[in-house]
Parts: sequence; C-alpha cells; structure tokens
Amino acid sequence: MMNRLTMEPGRVVQSTQGRDAGRYFVVLQVVDDRHVLMADGQSRKIDHPKKKKMMHLRPKPIVVNVEPQALENKHLQDSDLRKACLLYTSDAAD
Repeated sequence: MMNRLTMEPGRVVQSTQGRDAGRYFVVLQVVDDRHVLMADGQSRKIDHPKKKKMMHLRPKPIVVNVEPQALENKHLQDSDLRKACLLYTSDAAD
C-alpha cells in the first residue's frame, strides 16, 4: 500500500494544470480543504503567493522548513524556495 503525501506547508509540489504546468513550487499555507498558497521564489515570490487547487498539484517527497514565524520575520527568503525547487528538479533528473 502506497503512502499518500499530504499537502502541508513546506511541501515541494509540481503543477499539473494551467500556464505553470510542469513547474515546481513550495506550499506556504493550506488555505482550506481544496486550496493552497504556493511560491517558487522566481515568478511567484513569498510576498505574492499563488492560490491553486490541490487537485492541480502533484506533491513530491521533499519538505522545506516553512514555519509561520519564519514567514513573518522574513527568515524564509525567495532564494530558499528557489534552492528547494532546484534541488528537487536536479534529483528528478538523476
């Protein structure tokens, strides 16, 4: 039986629908049972995350430390998100 990966803050996800299909993002917040806020640090910055339906995302097995305090205190930066997305894409290519 395969474990399902949960949508949680810090989860690296791949978009499966829309103009950003195929791109990797990091979940910043779970809004409700159907939506998350996500950013990649490049086209979508932490200050302006994208709201997307969970059904249009494919979760990946990498979780970045994204705590609400880190977001508020600016300890989490766009460069951290870019590194996490790049780390996953380089692992997937191997």
